[in-house]
Amino acid sequence: MDVLTQNFSLYGKGFLGTVQLTVYASLLALALGILMAAFRVAPVASLRVFGTVWVSVLRNTPLTLLFFAVMLGLPRFGLVLPFTVFAVIALGCYTSAFICEAVRAGINTVPVGQGEAARSLGMTFDQTLGAVVLPQAFRTVIPPIGSTLIALAKNSAIAGSFSVTELLGTYKPLNERGYSIIWSFVWIAAGYLIVTLAISAIFSVLERRWGVPR
Repeated sequence: MDVLTQNFSLYGKGFLGTVQLTVYASLLALALGILMAAFRVAPVASLRVFGTVWVSVLRNTPLTLLFFAVMLGLPRFGLVLPFTVFAVIALGCYTSAFICEAVRAGINTVPVGQGEAARSLGMTFDQTLGAVVLPQAFRTVIPPIGSTLIALAKNSAIAGSFSVTELLGTYKPLNERGYSIIWSFVWIAAGYLIVTLAISAIFSVLERRWGVPR
């Protein structure tokens, strides 16, 4: 218990860093994931190809490699940002590929007749997708999106290796101060447990309210 009480501010900064990474990266992942899912079902071939390449490349790229590509590659093109922003970009883009596939699977559960009926009323593809298809698909994709965002929260631990303040990175100064590495990791694990349980609780509420009855 001394590890926590005597280093509460250090744990607090790490915990807050993990929460911020999770929230911002989740928002980016949801926005990009829904956009890429729309691309993958779009009637325009070039958009479908772009969405397919996006998903294929990111799903098959190790997250650590993606961090290196973002952290070291983007500054070479003149884009210099705080490391935390780079971490959000890497986490958000990587997770968006999995969000995209979850949303696309949900879109495929919507009967084709729904879209045909909307088009027969003169609605455009954007209107059909936004007003008819996605609201119905949302009900079926709540659980997989929740699981994906929980994985994102745990993946944020990689950011600590790139000078980003987050929970796992607190073990280094604690180790230098001579604290037990076991108890240091126990409290780190407790912090991640709080974050993941919070996400799980949020999506449980969403599923009870809007999910498809089973």
